[in-house]
Amino acid sequence: MQFMTRLTLLSLLFMLTVSFCFAQDKKPDAPATPGTPGTAAPKETPKPGPKPFKEVITDKAISSKGLLNVHKVEDKWFFEIPDSIFKREIMTVTRYSKTAAGGGIFGGEEVNRQVIAWERGPDNKVFLRSITQIIVSPDSTKPIFKAVKNSSADPIVASFDIKSIRKDTSVVIEVTDFFKGDNQVFSLSPITKQLLKISDFKADRSYIQSIRTYPINTEIRTVKTFGSQSPTLSLTPTPQIGTFLPAGVDAGVVTMEFNTSMIILPKKPMRVRHFDPRVGYFSTGYGTFEEESQKADAEQIAVRWRLEPKNAADAQKQKRGELIEPAKPIVYYIDPATPLKWRKYLKQGVDDWQKAFEKAGWKNAIRGEYWPEQDTTMSLEDARFSVIRYFAADIQNAYGPNVHDPRSGEILESHIGWYHNVMRLVRNWYLIQTAASDPRARKKDFDDELMGQLVRFVSSHEVGHTLGLRHNMGASSATPVEKLRDKAWVAQNGHTSSIMDYARFNYVAQPEDGVTDFFPRIGDYDIWAIEWGYKYFVDAKSDEEEKKLLNDLTKEKVKNPRLAFGTEVSPNDPRYQTEDLSDNSMKASEYGVKNLKRILPNLPEWSKENGESYSELEELYNNVVGQFNRYLGHVTKNVGGIYDTPKTYDMAGAVFEAVPKDRQKEAMAFLSSHLFETPTWLMEGNILNKIRPDAGVDAIKKLQESTLNNLLSGSRIARLLETGKDGNYTLDEMMTDLRSSIWSELKSQKAIDIYRRNLQKVFVEKAITYLAPKDPATIQYVPAGGAYGSNILRVDLKTTDLPSITRGQLESLLSEIKAAIGAAPDKLTRYHLEDVANRLDSALHPK
Repeated sequence: MQFMTRLTLLSLLFMLTVSFCFAQDKKPDAPATPGTPGTAAPKETPKPGPKPFKEVITDKAISSKGLLNVHKVEDKWFFEIPDSIFKREIMTVTRYSKTAAGGGIFGGEEVNRQVIAWERGPDNKVFLRSITQIIVSPDSTKPIFKAVKNSSADPIVASFDIKSIRKDTSVVIEVTDFFKGDNQVFSLSPITKQLLKISDFKADRSYIQSIRTYPINTEIRTVKTFGSQSPTLSLTPTPQIGTFLPAGVDAGVVTMEFNTSMIILPKKPMRVRHFDPRVGYFSTGYGTFEEESQKADAEQIAVRWRLEPKNAADAQKQKRGELIEPAKPIVYYIDPATPLKWRKYLKQGVDDWQKAFEKAGWKNAIRGEYWPEQDTTMSLEDARFSVIRYFAADIQNAYGPNVHDPRSGEILESHIGWYHNVMRLVRNWYLIQTAASDPRARKKDFDDELMGQLVRFVSSHEVGHTLGLRHNMGASSATPVEKLRDKAWVAQNGHTSSIMDYARFNYVAQPEDGVTDFFPRIGDYDIWAIEWGYKYFVDAKSDEEEKKLLNDLTKEKVKNPRLAFGTEVSPNDPRYQTEDLSDNSMKASEYGVKNLKRILPNLPEWSKENGESYSELEELYNNVVGQFNRYLGHVTKNVGGIYDTPKTYDMAGAVFEAVPKDRQKEAMAFLSSHLFETPTWLMEGNILNKIRPDAGVDAIKKLQESTLNNLLSGSRIARLLETGKDGNYTLDEMMTDLRSSIWSELKSQKAIDIYRRNLQKVFVEKAITYLAPKDPATIQYVPAGGAYGSNILRVDLKTTDLPSITRGQLESLLSEIKAAIGAAPDKLTRYHLEDVANRLDSALHPK
C-alpha cells in the first residue's frame, strides 16, 4: 500500500514536471533570467511611426537642398518637405526627355501639366492633392467661400508614410516607388497610351535616373518601360501624333525617358489682366462666386509674362516716359541640338520683339540666348528655362505653347517646338507665292540667307504665341490691295499689320512692281498688343482700375483698322481668313492667279535634278493647285458673309453686319470667270504627263465640286436667308447668278465640253437635294460677350424658303434645257441635255 502510494506520488511529480516543461516550450519569447548561460536576448517589437532623422537619412545619404530637400540613401529616394511648403500650390510639368522612334513624339515635348499641393494628413501621412481651378470665391472671409469649397474638393492622388520629423520644421517621405511607378499625374494619360499603342507598365525595367533640386523647383528624371501592342492592319495618322509604328514592336516593349519639373507658384499671384475680345490674347478662366454678385460669373483673364519694375524709382521713371529694364526679363534659349547655321536666325526671331516691348515702356525686356552647354547645373527640361527645342522630324510645322499659373495667367515658361521639316513648308510657300517676282525663290534649294530669314519669320511668329498672343487672322485685311504693289509702302509698313496673321508672303505684288520685301514682320498691331498686355500702370490700385484704363486706351486704338484684332476662327467674316491678303479677296486673288500662271510653266526647270524622279515636280504642282484653291476659298467666304466686329457698350455701331451686296456679287463673278469657266491653265501638259497618267479631267471636276458644295452649304444658305432683306444679297439672286454662270451655253448655244458637262451635273444633283432638305443648318457666331468660343443657331431648312426657291430655279432651268435640246451643236451636248432634263423632270414631277 505504501509502495503504491509512493509510486502514485512519483508519477504525479513527473507529470507536473513534464507539464511545466511543455508550458515553457509554448512561451519561447518569455523573458529569461539575464546572464543565464544558453538563453537568447529578448526581441523588441518595432515601434510604428516616424523614426529619428539620422536613422532614416543616414551618413550614407547623398543630399541636396532646394525647394524640396532631396536625399538618396543607397537605392532609395527621400523628399524632405519643409512645413512652409505644405498647401503651397506647385506647378508640375512633365516632358519627354527621350522617346521611341517612329511615334510622332519627340524629346522636349510636353506630356502633361498639373497643379499639386503637399498636405499633412492624419496617422503620420502626407497626401499629394491635385488642385483644380474651376470655381473660386476670391474672399475667404465671406460665407459663400465655404459653399465654393464644399463643391470643389481636390482629389488625393497619392499617400506617403512620414518616415521622420526633423525638429518639427520638416518631414521626410520616401518617393522611390511613386516616381518609379506609372502614376498618371507624372506619366502618360490613358488616351496617350491608346494612341501610342502602349499596354502594361514594366516595373522591373523602370527606374529613377536622377532627382535634382533648386531654390524654386525640383527636377525628377525617370526611365519608364511599357509593353508595346502589335499594330493594327491599317495605321491611320492622327492629328495629335501622326502614324505610330512603335519602335518596340519587335522587342515587345517601348522605353522612354521623362522629366518632371515641380516649380512652386508665387505666394502672391500676379495681378490679373482681364481678357478683352478686342485684343487677341490667350486666356484662362474659372467660375467666380462673390458675396455681392447676383449671378455666377465667369472670370476670364489674359495669359502673359510678369514684367514689373525693379523698384519704385524705376516705376516713376517709366511713368515719365523713360524706358526701364524689368526686374526679370523674358529669356529664350536656343536648343544646342539646333544646326549651327540656323541658330542665329532663331535668336533674331526672339530679339525682333524688343521694339514692341519698348513701346510698352521696357528696354531689354526680351532676348534670345545660346544654351550654355558647359553649365552642368542647367537642364533643357528645367521649367525655369524657356527653350526653342529642335526636333529631328519630317513634320512640316512649329508650335509655341506656354505654361502659366491658372490663378493669374502668369506665364512661367515655354518650350517652343521646332520641327526640322518646317523649312520644307516655308520653301514651298515662298516659291509658290513669290517666285514670279523674287528670283531667289526660283530653285529647288534656297540659299542659306533666304532660308535663314524664313526661319527667323517663323521664330518670331511662334515666340509671339508664347508671349500670349493668339492668331490675328484679320490683320492682313487692313491693307488696301493696291498698297501691296507699292514698293515704298510695303518697305515701310509690310504687307500685313501683324506677324501673328497667317498672311505668309506677298503674292499680290506683280513682277513689274519692283517689290523686294515679301516677308511678314512684327507690325503695328503686334506693337499695340504688347502694349496692351505689358504696359505697367503704376498708379492703378487694382485690376479693376487697370481694366478701366485699358478700355479707354483700346477704344481709341481700334479706330485704326491696322490695330484691330480679327479673331482666329470666324466661319462668317471674310476679313478673318488664313493665308489671305488685302481688303479685297477678289482683287488680291486675281493678282495671285496671274502669278501662278507665270510660275507653273517654270516648275520643271526650277525643280529638276539629274538622276532624281519627278516627285519634287509633283509636290510643287500640288502646291500650285492648293494655292489656287485657297484663293477660291477666300472669295467664296464673301458670299453670305457677315462682318463681326467686337464692340462694347461705349462704342458706336453694330457688331454684326451683312457683307455689302456689291461685294458678294463681285465674289460670284470671280468664281464664274476663274473656276466655273474651266481653268485650263492648270492642265500644263509638260507637267501632267510626268506626274500622273490622267489628263486632269476628274481633278478639275473635284476642284469645282468642292467650291460648289462650299457655296451651297447649309450654313451659307441659312445666312443668306437671314440677311437677304433690306437691299442685301438674297438666296434667290445667288442661285440665279450661279445658274446663269454654270449654264451659260444655253443662251450662247455653244457646244458643252466634258469639263462643263461634269460641272453642270454636279450643280443639278446638289440642287435637287434642296427640294426636300433633310439636315438642319447651323450659323456659328462669337457671342456678344466675346467669350473664346462660339454659339450656334440651328435652322430647319425644309421649313424655310429654300425648297421653294430651289424648285423655282430648277423649273426655269428645265424649261431652258428643253428649249435648247433641238439646237444642240453636237451629239454629246444633246445627250447631256436630254439626260439632265430627264433627271430634273423626275425630281420635280415624280410619278
